[in-house]
Amino acid sequence: MPPGDEQIKRIYDKLQLLLKQHVILQKENQLLKEELGNAQKQVSQYQETAETLKQQVSILQLGSGQMNEADKKEFDKKLNTYIKEIDRCIAMLSE
Repeated sequence: MPPGDEQIKRIYDKLQLLLKQHVILQKENQLLKEELGNAQKQVSQYQETAETLKQQVSILQLGSGQMNEADKKEFDKKLNTYIKEIDRCIAMLSE
């Protein structure tokens, strides 16, 4: 085989190897993206659960009289925000 053909074959073999590695890395990248998406969804669910639990604790503390004045004000502020949001939604539905 002439030296030029030999060099072309080596380049071709290296190119084939690189293409195989590229495909493998693309598949791995896709799997990692899916795992990341799932992990982000799970974190979001955990955050929602934590927020719900915090709200329940606040309600229980208010009901049992264990809240200090600062906590009561914060609770009232959140409650008023929720009421305004509900009123806004009702107004939008009434249109």
